[in-house]
Amino acid sequence: MRKRNHTVTIRMNKAEYNLLQNKVKESGRTQQEVVIKAIADLKIASAEEVEELKRLNQMFADILCQLRGATTNINQIARKLHTDGEIPNDSMLYFLNKNILKYRKESERIWQLIRRLISGQIHMEQ
Repeated sequence: MRKRNHTVTIRMNKAEYNLLQNKVKESGRTQQEVVIKAIADLKIASAEEVEELKRLNQMFADILCQLRGATTNINQIARKLHTDGEIPNDSMLYFLNKNILKYRKESERIWQLIRRLISGQIHMEQ
């Protein structure tokens, strides 16, 4: 008696079929073994995980926008320094450093959430 008694038929285009055949050839396994291994190792994100990743992506986009503003300020300071020989005052440097550290800390927090989400260690923290 067969252990695997269910048959699954799938359709592929030429490129997908060639990719499958290349994977089979590279692995030295049967086509069945390659497909079953791929399915067994595959992590499919839930709808909630996808939404959380979208939210985190938007947070990164916002931080990136703020960092662009900070780097624009730094470039303006550098340009002023080179053209006028003026050195930015301590309060300006402190302000820029404080903002950059804030964005860096927030980015690190988001990266940690993404890593934990991908590894399956958390269930959708909101």
